[in-house]
Amino acid sequence: MGKVTKEHVYEWLAQVTDPEVPALTILDLGVVRDVSVQDDPQQVRIVITPTYSGCPAMDVISLGIRMALASRGIGNLVIEQQLSPPWTTDWMTEEGKRKLKEYGIAPPNRKAFASLGLFEEEPVQCPRCASADTELVSQFGPTSCKALYKCLSCKEPFEYFKCH
Repeated sequence: MGKVTKEHVYEWLAQVTDPEVPALTILDLGVVRDVSVQDDPQQVRIVITPTYSGCPAMDVISLGIRMALASRGIGNLVIEQQLSPPWTTDWMTEEGKRKLKEYGIAPPNRKAFASLGLFEEEPVQCPRCASADTELVSQFGPTSCKALYKCLSCKEPFEYFKCH
């Protein structure tokens, strides 16, 4: 391969999926904060931010990045984790939110979250039937970034990707 560009790296990163929600890429999630390519010697530097401090998926994501770039001949790779500013669901792409819903996980709804009073619950729409008649079952689902809900219309349980 000729000269590696930042655009090449982003194309390759678009193939790396989130281990906890494989319907999403790490670009959909917004965890890739920066990519730089240095020419002499050729080095690729990627900055990633975990969705939660201490997120166990970051090691698997880093490995996925290493494998994606190594398979394209990139041997000199630096991956840095950046905790500040902290990741927010605002960094997710609209495409990523659409993919979440298709996968059966209610995507974050920043507009509804922002208008809540101190003790109000976030209104969450069922990703299966689109009903807003849902109830919180548990603040924490299989991962810290998701909550468990139940739809009172279709009676199906579902996960919600929490705003933060």
